[in-house]
Amino acid sequence: MGDKKSISALVSGGEANAGPPLGPALGPMGVNVLQVVNTINEKTKDFPGMKVPVKVEVDSETKKFTIEVGIPPTAALVCKEAGVPKGSGTAGTNYAGDLTMANAVKIAKMKIDGSYAKDVRGAVKEVIGSCVSMGVKVEGKPAKEVFADITAGKYDDLLK
Repeated sequence: MGDKKSISALVSGGEANAGPPLGPALGPMGVNVLQVVNTINEKTKDFPGMKVPVKVEVDSETKKFTIEVGIPPTAALVCKEAGVPKGSGTAGTNYAGDLTMANAVKIAKMKIDGSYAKDVRGAVKEVIGSCVSMGVKVEGKPAKEVFADITAGKYDDLLK
């Protein structure tokens, strides 16, 4: 086993290319940059238009590489599921979009590994918290109300 060199970068899901930040960093490592880029795009294609953290590790002797893909920030996932380009700049006054509870659960399950939450309910609350600060409604209601509903046990069936 040779030395491992690694680079971390934020790439647009499914749209990494051989330009900066990847190409110039990978070139000197002697790997096939296009192979790396294609692998990254394959692994990030489910996150179109989102910034995805990736880590590329290269073995400097064998030139073999591994790619770890992180999960995009919660805010980016909320935008994707709510179908909005970005959060409202004036949360609490204007609403940028509406997220279903099912989508909130889906995001929570994607994020739970990197989350401080102990369970799906806690992870969903983190997602709803992002909705509050982004001005995204949940189930057509202000996210703050839904947060209270979750605490009150209203969505327990969904959160098992």
